[in-house]
Amino acid sequence: MSVPPHDRPVAGAPAVELAGITKRFGDVLANDGIDLAVARGEVHAVVGENGAGKSTLMSVLYGLHRPDAGQVLRAGVPVRLRSPADAIAHGLGMVHQRLRLFPGLSVAENVVIGAEPVRRGMLDRAAADRAVAGLSERYGLDVDPSARVGELPVGVRQRVEILKALYRRAEVLILDEPTAVLTPGETEGLLRMVREFAAEGVSVLLVTHKLEEVLAASDRVTVLRGGRVTGRFDTAATSADELVQAMIGRSLGAPPHGPRPTGTPSGPAEAMAYVLEVRDLHLRDQDGVAAVAEVSFGVRAGEIVGLAGVAGSGQRELVEAVTGLRRAGSGEVLLEGRPVEGGRERRVAYVPADRAGRATAPIMSLADNLLMGEQRGIRLRPDRMRQRAAALVERFSIRASSVRAPIAQLSGGNAQKAVLARELSRDTPVLVVEEPTQGVDVGAQERIHALLAEARDAGRAVLLQSSELSELRALADRVLVMFEGRVVADLPVAEATDERLGAAMTGAARPEQGDAEATG
Repeated sequence: MSVPPHDRPVAGAPAVELAGITKRFGDVLANDGIDLAVARGEVHAVVGENGAGKSTLMSVLYGLHRPDAGQVLRAGVPVRLRSPADAIAHGLGMVHQRLRLFPGLSVAENVVIGAEPVRRGMLDRAAADRAVAGLSERYGLDVDPSARVGELPVGVRQRVEILKALYRRAEVLILDEPTAVLTPGETEGLLRMVREFAAEGVSVLLVTHKLEEVLAASDRVTVLRGGRVTGRFDTAATSADELVQAMIGRSLGAPPHGPRPTGTPSGPAEAMAYVLEVRDLHLRDQDGVAAVAEVSFGVRAGEIVGLAGVAGSGQRELVEAVTGLRRAGSGEVLLEGRPVEGGRERRVAYVPADRAGRATAPIMSLADNLLMGEQRGIRLRPDRMRQRAAALVERFSIRASSVRAPIAQLSGGNAQKAVLARELSRDTPVLVVEEPTQGVDVGAQERIHALLAEARDAGRAVLLQSSELSELRALADRVLVMFEGRVVADLPVAEATDERLGAAMTGAARPEQGDAEATG
């Protein structure tokens, strides 16, 4: 069957092009006349602050949103993308930040679902396994087609998502924050795969907040700010500072970690008492499986202790035990030397990773979220509540149209600053923070890091769990690494290299003498 002349690919045209894309949501102009072209076999990075329009633009490209103006072209031909099915039919694939897999099915079953090879009206499992094995070998993805997805590490699950797109013959692959939950080794492997995809002729759109990855893996970069393009760069001819300037309109300040200010605790570590101490903690998960075993460590006043580990190593359960959300099977948590129970009795401020589900009430106003737990103290007077909320908004540089607006309307970075504002304004000696900058832009990251450093310098004991090793190195005094529910390394930040942390996180290195002595 011949292709109509107007539908034939145009020789030399970009693999995919967005021309004059404009998209509004009510009064919000998310994309304002954006042009973006990606060549065949090119890795093209898209970066920008939260709310810059990246997600909306990628959603238009993948058929999740219809533009109000502009068009999408594939190989020079305009196409109408009314759904992801249309996008897939036109050779587009997308790997979302939150993986969309069925844990009870095999790798091959997940990859072919919706496009299954059939024999006698049934799934041809052998054909599915062969197809997935062939793709895995061709692109160096190293995935067992018969393995159960629920039993795989998160890095391998991500490869399964990529295989799903490649199985559907994606010639343009959109990767949305692909390394958010990967170890250093997994990140390095993924970026290597991205270059291999490009060598095979696949065009890759890399959406990420991590500028080091942009500089390491991309050919060109488009920067968005306020829904518009503010910079286009050849990666080889640019720098992180130039990209930051285009993203936020200024350079970043100095890293927050430095010499302790006068007045903070100093002296031999062993002579300083712990504000927060965990002793021989054991607990099981909801399925009765040991999640934390033999964990002991302490955090001193004016100290940030980082907590690293691949997903599922016990960090979440440990944090929930420390903050009073989960009861330990044995062991104890002490605050200023005394065993305590109950979240607020612990005098522990807590910033959870799940902003929408646990840290905030999305339909409530920014003011209500900022003052959650304090309303009784200000006697529920609306004027006093608004004044207190407005003061926190100003102090913590939260961008919002009004303190009365639902917090769900804030960008990710500003919602995170709101949660930090609430918890940091509490008079507690201990602050526990999970993934403080996950999914937020470099400008918000800078402010959040400064807030955590200020809490440390004010003498609070801070336990910081993060999947960003660069973040732990920027802020922490020590880094604890968890593997299979145990603390397997306790490293001064100066010794917390990617190699040492990565080896400990994957169980590839035995604890060295002193590494697992997390209370020393």
